[in-house]
Amino acid sequence: MFEHKLTEQLSLKLIDFQDADAIFTLTDENRMYLKEWLPWLDHIKEVNDTATFIRRCLQSHADNNGLHTVIVYDGHVVGMASFNSLNWANKTASIGYWVSEKVQGRGIVTAVAHDLTNYAFQQLNMNKVEIRAATENQKSQRVPMKLGFTREGTIRQAEWLYDHYVDHVVFGMLASEWKDRVN
Repeated sequence: MFEHKLTEQLSLKLIDFQDADAIFTLTDENRMYLKEWLPWLDHIKEVNDTATFIRRCLQSHADNNGLHTVIVYDGHVVGMASFNSLNWANKTASIGYWVSEKVQGRGIVTAVAHDLTNYAFQQLNMNKVEIRAATENQKSQRVPMKLGFTREGTIRQAEWLYDHYVDHVVFGMLASEWKDRVN
Protein backbone atom coordinates (compact mmCIF):
# COMPACT_ATOMS: atom_id res chain seq x y z
CA MET A 1 0.00 0.00 0.00
CA PHE A 2 1.35 3.40 -1.01
CA GLU A 3 2.18 5.77 1.85
CA HIS A 4 4.26 8.90 1.56
CA LYS A 5 5.66 10.69 4.61
CA LEU A 6 5.77 14.47 4.37
CA THR A 7 6.94 15.01 7.96
CA GLU A 8 7.26 12.89 11.09
CA GLN A 9 3.59 13.65 11.87
CA LEU A 10 2.08 13.95 8.40
CA SER A 11 1.67 11.49 5.54
CA LEU A 12 -0.48 10.72 2.53
CA LYS A 13 -1.76 7.20 1.99
CA LEU A 14 -3.45 5.86 -1.11
CA ILE A 15 -7.11 5.38 -0.21
CA ASP A 16 -8.16 1.80 0.49
CA PHE A 17 -11.30 -0.04 1.57
CA GLN A 18 -9.73 -0.41 5.02
CA ASP A 19 -10.16 3.38 5.37
CA ALA A 20 -13.95 3.29 4.95
CA ASP A 21 -14.82 3.36 8.64
CA ALA A 22 -12.35 6.12 9.49
CA ILE A 23 -13.36 8.28 6.53
CA PHE A 24 -17.06 7.79 7.20
CA THR A 25 -16.68 8.63 10.90
CA LEU A 26 -14.62 11.73 10.08
CA THR A 27 -17.15 12.80 7.47
CA ASP A 28 -20.06 12.26 9.83
CA GLU A 29 -18.37 14.13 12.71
CA ASN A 30 -17.63 17.09 10.42
CA ARG A 31 -20.80 16.93 8.32
CA MET A 32 -22.18 20.38 9.13
CA TYR A 33 -18.77 22.01 8.89
CA LEU A 34 -17.93 20.39 5.54
CA LYS A 35 -21.38 20.95 4.09
CA GLU A 36 -20.70 24.67 3.71
CA TRP A 37 -18.35 24.00 0.76
CA LEU A 38 -18.62 20.35 -0.29
CA PRO A 39 -21.62 19.17 -2.35
CA TRP A 40 -21.52 15.42 -1.70
CA LEU A 41 -22.34 15.05 1.99
CA ASP A 42 -26.02 14.21 1.51
CA HIS A 43 -24.90 11.16 -0.50
CA ILE A 44 -22.77 9.78 2.35
CA LYS A 45 -25.24 8.41 4.88
CA GLU A 46 -23.53 5.16 5.95
CA VAL A 47 -20.21 3.33 5.70
CA ASN A 48 -21.34 1.53 2.53
CA ASP A 49 -21.68 4.91 0.80
CA THR A 50 -18.07 5.64 1.70
CA ALA A 51 -17.05 2.20 0.39
CA THR A 52 -18.79 2.99 -2.92
CA PHE A 53 -16.87 6.27 -3.07
CA ILE A 54 -13.61 4.43 -2.40
CA ARG A 55 -14.41 1.98 -5.20
CA ARG A 56 -14.78 4.94 -7.60
CA CYS A 57 -11.51 6.43 -6.33
CA LEU A 58 -9.65 3.19 -6.88
CA GLN A 59 -11.15 2.85 -10.37
CA SER A 60 -10.05 6.40 -11.16
CA HIS A 61 -6.53 5.47 -10.06
CA ALA A 62 -6.61 2.27 -12.13
CA ASP A 63 -7.80 4.29 -15.14
CA ASN A 64 -4.91 6.71 -14.53
CA ASN A 65 -7.16 9.79 -14.37
CA GLY A 66 -7.10 10.50 -10.62
CA LEU A 67 -5.25 9.83 -7.39
CA HIS A 68 -7.07 9.89 -4.06
CA THR A 69 -5.28 9.81 -0.73
CA VAL A 70 -6.17 10.03 2.92
CA ILE A 71 -4.31 12.57 5.02
CA VAL A 72 -2.83 10.94 8.12
CA TYR A 73 -1.73 13.24 10.96
CA ASP A 74 -0.34 11.89 14.23
CA GLY A 75 -1.46 8.41 13.18
CA HIS A 76 -5.10 9.40 12.53
CA VAL A 77 -7.01 9.99 9.31
CA VAL A 78 -7.84 13.72 9.33
CA GLY A 79 -9.00 14.32 5.76
CA MET A 80 -8.47 13.63 2.09
CA ALA A 81 -6.45 15.10 -0.73
CA SER A 82 -6.49 14.14 -4.37
CA PHE A 83 -5.83 14.82 -7.96
CA ASN A 84 -9.52 15.07 -8.78
CA SER A 85 -8.54 14.86 -12.41
CA LEU A 86 -5.43 14.15 -14.43
CA ASN A 87 -5.71 15.41 -17.99
CA TRP A 88 -2.87 13.70 -19.83
CA ALA A 89 -3.62 15.29 -23.20
CA ASN A 90 -3.20 18.80 -21.79
CA LYS A 91 -0.82 17.79 -18.97
CA THR A 92 -2.96 19.36 -16.25
CA ALA A 93 -3.86 18.17 -12.77
CA SER A 94 -6.56 19.46 -10.46
CA ILE A 95 -6.04 19.23 -6.69
CA GLY A 96 -8.84 18.90 -4.16
CA TYR A 97 -8.70 18.59 -0.37
CA TRP A 98 -10.59 18.68 2.89
CA VAL A 99 -9.64 18.18 6.54
CA SER A 100 -11.38 17.88 9.86
CA GLU A 101 -12.26 21.16 11.52
CA LYS A 102 -10.20 20.07 14.56
CA VAL A 103 -6.89 20.13 12.67
CA GLN A 104 -7.37 23.29 10.64
CA GLY A 105 -4.81 26.04 11.03
CA ARG A 106 -1.81 23.72 11.41
CA GLY A 107 -0.52 24.02 7.85
CA ILE A 108 -1.56 20.47 7.00
CA VAL A 109 -3.44 21.28 3.80
CA THR A 110 -0.75 23.68 2.59
CA ALA A 111 1.93 21.02 3.12
CA VAL A 112 -0.20 18.41 1.35
CA ALA A 113 -0.99 20.71 -1.59
CA HIS A 114 2.71 21.58 -1.87
CA ASP A 115 3.62 17.90 -1.96
CA LEU A 116 0.94 17.02 -4.53
CA THR A 117 2.00 19.96 -6.72
CA ASN A 118 5.61 18.84 -6.55
CA TYR A 119 4.58 15.26 -7.39
CA ALA A 120 2.51 16.46 -10.37
CA PHE A 121 5.48 18.28 -11.86
CA GLN A 122 8.36 15.99 -10.92
CA GLN A 123 6.78 12.54 -11.18
CA LEU A 124 3.80 12.95 -13.51
CA ASN A 125 5.46 15.51 -15.80
CA MET A 126 2.41 17.78 -15.76
CA ASN A 127 2.60 21.29 -17.17
CA LYS A 128 -0.05 22.87 -14.96
CA VAL A 129 -1.69 22.30 -11.59
CA GLU A 130 -4.99 23.93 -10.70
CA ILE A 131 -6.74 24.45 -7.39
CA ARG A 132 -10.31 25.72 -7.38
CA ALA A 133 -12.23 27.13 -4.43
CA ALA A 134 -15.57 28.82 -3.94
CA THR A 135 -15.21 32.59 -4.06
CA GLU A 136 -16.41 32.88 -0.46
CA ASN A 137 -14.17 30.07 0.85
CA GLN A 138 -11.28 32.19 2.06
CA LYS A 139 -9.61 29.36 4.02
CA SER A 140 -9.35 27.16 0.94
CA GLN A 141 -8.11 30.04 -1.21
CA ARG A 142 -5.27 30.77 1.21
CA VAL A 143 -3.67 27.41 0.35
CA PRO A 144 -2.80 28.14 -3.31
CA MET A 145 -2.02 31.75 -2.43
CA LYS A 146 0.58 30.64 0.16
CA LEU A 147 2.12 28.35 -2.46
CA GLY A 148 2.45 31.17 -5.00
CA PHE A 149 -0.26 30.01 -7.41
CA THR A 150 -1.65 32.66 -9.76
CA ARG A 151 -5.28 33.65 -9.43
CA GLU A 152 -6.43 33.08 -13.00
CA GLY A 153 -10.09 34.02 -12.86
CA THR A 154 -13.57 33.15 -11.71
CA ILE A 155 -15.95 30.57 -13.11
CA ARG A 156 -19.49 31.75 -12.51
CA GLN A 157 -21.96 29.32 -11.00
CA ALA A 158 -19.38 26.53 -11.17
CA GLU A 159 -20.91 24.27 -8.54
CA TRP A 160 -24.34 23.43 -7.11
CA LEU A 161 -24.26 23.38 -3.30
CA TYR A 162 -27.55 21.84 -2.15
CA ASP A 163 -29.79 24.84 -2.85
CA HIS A 164 -27.65 27.42 -4.65
CA TYR A 165 -24.79 27.86 -7.09
CA VAL A 166 -21.36 29.12 -6.05
CA ASP A 167 -18.70 30.72 -8.18
CA HIS A 168 -15.18 29.25 -8.19
CA VAL A 169 -11.86 31.05 -8.19
CA VAL A 170 -9.27 29.19 -10.26
CA PHE A 171 -5.64 29.24 -9.18
CA GLY A 172 -2.91 27.86 -11.42
CA MET A 173 0.76 26.98 -11.22
CA LEU A 174 2.88 26.18 -14.28
CA ALA A 175 5.76 23.73 -14.17
CA SER A 176 8.21 26.46 -15.20
CA GLU A 177 7.01 28.70 -12.36
CA TRP A 178 7.22 25.90 -9.80
CA LYS A 179 10.74 25.01 -10.87
CA ASP A 180 11.79 28.61 -10.22
CA ARG A 181 10.13 28.55 -6.77
CA VAL A 182 11.56 25.28 -5.48
CA ASN A 183 15.12 25.67 -6.81
